Amino acid sequence: MAKVTFEELLDAGCHFGHLKRKWNPQMAQYIFMEKNGIHIIDLYKTSEKIDEACAAAKQIAKSGRKILFVATKKQAKDTVAELVKAVGMPYVTERWPGGMLTNFFTIRKAVKKMADIDRLMASPQFDKISKREKLQIQRERAKLDKNLGSIADLSRLPAAVFIVDILKEHIAVAEAHRLNIPTLAIVDTNSNPNLVDFPIPANDDASKSISVIVKAVCDAIAEGLAERKIDKDSAAADEMEEEGPDYADFNEDEEEGGETRTKDSVRKVKDVTNDNEDGQRKKRPTIKRGPVRAGSTKKN
Repeated sequence: MAKVTFEELLDAGCHFGHLKRKWNPQMAQYIFMEKNGIHIIDLYKTSEKIDEACAAAKQIAKSGRKILFVATKKQAKDTVAELVKAVGMPYVTERWPGGMLTNFFTIRKAVKKMADIDRLMASPQFDKISKREKLQIQRERAKLDKNLGSIADLSRLPAAVFIVDILKEHIAVAEAHRLNIPTLAIVDTNSNPNLVDFPIPANDDASKSISVIVKAVCDAIAEGLAERKIDKDSAAADEMEEEGPDYADFNEDEEEGGETRTKDSVRKVKDVTNDNEDGQRKKRPTIKRGPVRAGSTKKN
């Protein structure tokens, strides 16, 4: 698994925290120093936490489960959507729908409604309705797609949630905690790292900082998915070997005396009588049966 270097984190500006007056004391262990009234994050600890988060994300992806990415702030949404879409994970980059996790059944009903609208628009019946009704349906479809289109493939609760800026996405953090769903997050100096399971201390306001961290996590997910595919292919191959080849229609050619013969032609059914040396057939000896005694039964 590729690691993010110290230089990459430094170039992306991951070390810049918030003003000293805005800091959260729980972040003291991740702060390297204060410069010009701004806290500087220890990037060595950031690198360690990225490795931990990537290892967890890789394991989840390898198990075939989903990680939900949440990033609704302006400088994060486009980057996160592009990177996460490439690995086939669900994401929320618009407004967080209340009850997304705690009321998941209702959210799934809304997603199902979107699928029903798609079927209606593709059917001949859609051409028969009025223009006004068509416009209303199209607007409703666009609204649902904007808010829920990126989670349409999320058929069950995610195995983990990755969050950018836990202060802004505090509702998502609370819902994940309520359902005991593991959380991974980029945590700045104004946040409480104890609210998430895998905190990554870094600048959560700069797009470059967000990009380098999310990319590292997505790369780990891609590796987990690749390993899962290899394991499945290997298991399928082992299963085929255990079953063995099918010999029902298999004939192996044999060379004998310049003539090609198959095994099926070599195999012959032995006759009931065998030829003797003179070419005459041997007759089966006849068995003489005695008279049946009274009271005995003859078996068929």
